[in-house]
Amino acid sequence: MAVDLNTGLAYLAICPTIKFPISSRHKSLSIKYFEKQIRIMADAIVSIAVQRLEALVEKQIGTKINLVREVKNEVSYLSSELNAIRNVLDDAERRRYKEKNIQYWLKKLEDTSYDIDNVLDEWNFAILKLEIQGSKDFVPRQKVRSLIPRSYLNFSKVATRHDIAKKIKGLKERLDRIVNEKDRYDFIVGQPVDLRESDRVRSTSLLDVSEIHGREVEKDVLVSKLMIQGVVGEKELINPSVISIIGTGGIGKTTLAQLLYNDDTVKNNFNERIWICVSDVFDEVRIAKGIVEIVRGSCPNLNELESLLKCLTDSISGKKILLVMDDVWTEDYTKWEPLKKSLKLGGPGSKILVTTRSERVARMMGSTDMYHLGQLSDTDCWALMRRVAFSGRSSEERSCEELLDIGKNIAYKCQGLPLAAKVLGSMLLFKDTVEEWRNVLDSEIWQLEEAEVDLFPHLLLSYNELAPTIKHCFSYCAVFPKDTEIDVDKLIRMWMAQGYLVSSSSGREDDLELRGKEYFNNLRMRCFFLDYNGRTCKMHDIVHDFAQFLRKTKLEATTEKGSVYRSLFCQKELVPSDLCDCNACLRVLSLYECELQEIPTYIENLIHLRYLDLTGNKLMVQFPQSICKLYNLETLYLGRCGLKEIPAEIGNLIRLRHLDLYLNAELQELPETICNLHELRTLNITHCVSLRRLPEGIHRLINLRHLPNEHTHCLHQIPQGLEQLTGLRTLTQFFVGRDWSKLGYLKNMDQLSGSIELRISLHDRQDVIEAQKAELKSKIHIQCLKIWFFNNIDRSDEMNLVRYEAMEALQPPPNLQRLRIIDYQGTKFPGWITSALNNLKVLEIQECNYCSTLPPLGELPGLEELSVWRMHSFEILDSREFLGIAGDVNINDASIPSSAVAVIRFPKLKKLSFRNCAFWKDWEDITAEEADNVTLSLFPCLRELVLDYCFLTELPHHLLRKASSLEHLEIIDCTYLSKSYGDKKGSGWRSLSHIPHVQVSYNEQRAGHRSYETPLPVKSMGP
Repeated sequence: MAVDLNTGLAYLAICPTIKFPISSRHKSLSIKYFEKQIRIMADAIVSIAVQRLEALVEKQIGTKINLVREVKNEVSYLSSELNAIRNVLDDAERRRYKEKNIQYWLKKLEDTSYDIDNVLDEWNFAILKLEIQGSKDFVPRQKVRSLIPRSYLNFSKVATRHDIAKKIKGLKERLDRIVNEKDRYDFIVGQPVDLRESDRVRSTSLLDVSEIHGREVEKDVLVSKLMIQGVVGEKELINPSVISIIGTGGIGKTTLAQLLYNDDTVKNNFNERIWICVSDVFDEVRIAKGIVEIVRGSCPNLNELESLLKCLTDSISGKKILLVMDDVWTEDYTKWEPLKKSLKLGGPGSKILVTTRSERVARMMGSTDMYHLGQLSDTDCWALMRRVAFSGRSSEERSCEELLDIGKNIAYKCQGLPLAAKVLGSMLLFKDTVEEWRNVLDSEIWQLEEAEVDLFPHLLLSYNELAPTIKHCFSYCAVFPKDTEIDVDKLIRMWMAQGYLVSSSSGREDDLELRGKEYFNNLRMRCFFLDYNGRTCKMHDIVHDFAQFLRKTKLEATTEKGSVYRSLFCQKELVPSDLCDCNACLRVLSLYECELQEIPTYIENLIHLRYLDLTGNKLMVQFPQSICKLYNLETLYLGRCGLKEIPAEIGNLIRLRHLDLYLNAELQELPETICNLHELRTLNITHCVSLRRLPEGIHRLINLRHLPNEHTHCLHQIPQGLEQLTGLRTLTQFFVGRDWSKLGYLKNMDQLSGSIELRISLHDRQDVIEAQKAELKSKIHIQCLKIWFFNNIDRSDEMNLVRYEAMEALQPPPNLQRLRIIDYQGTKFPGWITSALNNLKVLEIQECNYCSTLPPLGELPGLEELSVWRMHSFEILDSREFLGIAGDVNINDASIPSSAVAVIRFPKLKKLSFRNCAFWKDWEDITAEEADNVTLSLFPCLRELVLDYCFLTELPHHLLRKASSLEHLEIIDCTYLSKSYGDKKGSGWRSLSHIPHVQVSYNEQRAGHRSYETPLPVKSMGP
């Protein structure tokens, strides 16, 4: 996670720079760190405390480990009182922004809930430790025991019981006082009255075009979509089709809809145009009345939805309508469904244009097009802000260079958000001096009073739609500096460390990571996050400012030594020990790329730490022993630390859920005690290129879900216990064969998903049996499969049969999206490659040197990309066989109407490439009759064809003309084709004139080098 610490320090202004010596190389280092997360949304942490109290009481009963008999009543009291307090938290949260006393009350409640959670940490650790030590699978190590604090090894002693009991009684007294104070505030029990509707101004279709800046491109795109007469769905024509404009609050969705509504082309295309501001709540009766009133000019005095919908259908029947539904919030399909059915009676080509902040809403409404509205350019933002800021000013002020320069920089802070430009422009309208303008430029937007009044209420509407726990997940993201690329997986684990991911009602914690992804997707689909690429995302600067604003009124927890931190991020520099002394409650600590040679011993005092990131400390080399005392740790990142060994003491971290050892290139083995980590969900050993073995007790990692292990090229043997991990979802590389692991280990691992690479060393028929045992076709969640053969058998007929049968037994699951086959040395491809992969999108065939032909891949209905590499027995390509039309009786059937397409081959293929097929000489063309046959469709979507280092003498011109969508043809280092088609004045070049972009290149030196590397052609043996 790349973090700009200077920015972080500037915008959070947590503390002054601190200097202290840490090595002889640096006399001193300035400490820049950011983020103190002292506020926890009450409902989230209270819920966690309640759940953990109840769960631990049940665990005590189930395991017969009674550590605190004498406080049973106190524990029950804590649970019941916290549950009672939860009933008023919605009202308390709503009032905390305006009432200081409630802020203080909530802060005390949150701190007490955290302290309850901390005591439960100690209690839970004791139970888990005793369970593991009593398990028959426990691997005792004297070293491990020596590092565990003596108090935890003697939890059965009366003194320890008394210590926990004393803490619980103290917490009860604190909660007593909080409960008594609660009654002073007259909280509303349950959900507060929904006041959101009164805060919203209803939009209209009226628009002054002269006030609009930008959006020309967006308008043109959407006008063209509105002009389309009909949209074909899976089974029928969709009418009316729904187009949704999606974007964050203030991005200009309504303005764009107004532009479209008032466009002359749009006006002339529809019989009726209707503008309805939906807002929240979604009132079907009001919406139906509005539609009827606009179409008829008046509305009958009806209040029953049934009567209104009948009136609505009568009003629009047969008319081509454009219905704009502005500002839709509901995700409840049952509210939309009656209106949707009634609107179907509109004339062909009718459209519904929706504006919403949520992709979830757009999906619920059945959108055929979802248009995510982007930001304005800085130039358009400045033009919009300038128009407002200089309204009514003198020409001298309008031309003041200093004001103009400052104004442009202020506009840049808007980051393309039109609403922000208007708000800041209105603010500048009343500021007359350069100093006042500069003050606005130098201030953070979230600190400006005008932003709080005019800008943030628009974002607060979206925020208030979130569940309480998701609200805090959002506000936590203010910890990152602006424009940070946020690693989503790390973010989710930070949420988990803070206790924001509430487990399901069953109390199971198996899917906290899944819950975190659901929360993230909820925020992303409501436009709180941008630029999500599957791994990272960003926040819009104004959205980030809003998150900062939400934290502005939060109170800080303090001790005699200073502020209490719950999260602390450092980069390039280290945390001073005095800071850690007053922050024993720290939950998240990142020492990312701090150039540490060792971890300070005081880290072991952070006993409540859940998340520790040490990524990129390459000089550390030795695993820090102090970490092994952090028994509450759930997430540990040790990637790129240069580690050579993991100590046995890691078995202490029995709450660990995620262990990342990425790119520790000298690490050769993992200790057996790692199998004590029964809570472990993820073990990342990617790029541990020297790792040779995994622990024999791997079967004891019963909760392991992810074992990413790409580029572990020495990890040829994984213990057989792997087959017992039936919940495993990620295993990215697997070596199998006589002296390696067994393919049969995968038999019951039907939860495997994502990508997997199988490296198979074939020796004899036993490998066929193992391939059959694996039952790959039952692994329905696998999306990408790479099969790479290492052949250790001869070319006899018997062994050729072994190769083929092994390949047949490796039939992938039907939902597979990508398949890559490398170095298969059978003489023919398996039947399943064209009969069982209807969802395959990408196929790569590489170095299958004994196959002289390709299967009828044209029959694959979903294939979008096909690559063929280095096939040295491949000399002739029969187009009819390749396409799958050999012997097809329907192609020339006179009974088929000329307008009907009887056969489609490669219906979705977009890119086709042949590379390094050095002995391929002939691509047999289709016949002229087949080329002219309108009932035969070939390559209807093909955009790109690449021929790289092949010895073809001629292109299949009939076939290329049949591929009517072909736009790019690239011929690279093909000796004969380069001569025939390289001359732009020759007949060969002219024969390709129907292809818009043709590139022919030949490098004699490069081609000669490739020829030297190409082996002699292989001759097929056996059947």
